[in-house]
Amino acid sequence: MQRTFMGVVHLGACPSASSADRPFEAVLEAALADAAALARGGVDAIMVENFGDAPFHKGTRDDPAPPDVPAALAVAAREIRCATGVPVGVNCLRNDGMAALGAAAVAGAAFVRVNVLNGAMVTDQGILDGEGARLAAYRKQLAPCRPVILADLLVKHAEPLAPVDPRTAARDLAERSGAGGLILTGARTGEACDLDLVRTVRDAVGSFPVWIGSGVDTVTGPELWRICDGLIVGTALKQGGRVLAPVDEERVAALRAALDATG
Repeated sequence: MQRTFMGVVHLGACPSASSADRPFEAVLEAALADAAALARGGVDAIMVENFGDAPFHKGTRDDPAPPDVPAALAVAAREIRCATGVPVGVNCLRNDGMAALGAAAVAGAAFVRVNVLNGAMVTDQGILDGEGARLAAYRKQLAPCRPVILADLLVKHAEPLAPVDPRTAARDLAERSGAGGLILTGARTGEACDLDLVRTVRDAVGSFPVWIGSGVDTVTGPELWRICDGLIVGTALKQGGRVLAPVDEERVAALRAALDATG
């Protein structure tokens, strides 16, 4: 199995964000520095997301990400891909899959992450409905660049609108949403994913790609690495394990070594 260790570049606030306090050139410079540290530390790929834009727009037809956000993601992802030579992905928070796909096409990205691709989740932005059919149709237009859609199952910072069975939800996401892989997370950014849930989902979807999207470090990483197809790691790779701090190359290298030691 070809597994992927993907680091995260948490892009600073885009120009339209309420927290924006510096020009985009400075945001891009910091993103490139983080990406360089991730690449030197040994990641296989890099996910770029507009983490600094909180509070986020929903990313729906009625509340899309402002135009500067996918523009910033496209520029940052392309610059990172060209500078590091590793595959990149795009995540447009909170849930703007259309913007992510558009930015990815411009950047030559290999992946996009979509927090709610099917079903409905109650989040801190309100209720988010999946738009799998809309995204699948748009993705089809983007040939020859058709990034893989990695979709969250029961995404963090959210609760399902109605009770769900994880096995059924996992199979629906794998078979009916247009996703090319599913992501499991803990309840919040940086929190560990329940190992029993990982095993349940792995069993339910068979060979369909399963990724872990939060709470991965040198302690949890090796066991998860044995049973998943990829890890998306952000907080644990930062200085002091603080999500808003710069990437720490030594932490990246330590996790890479721990994963490699598992065989």
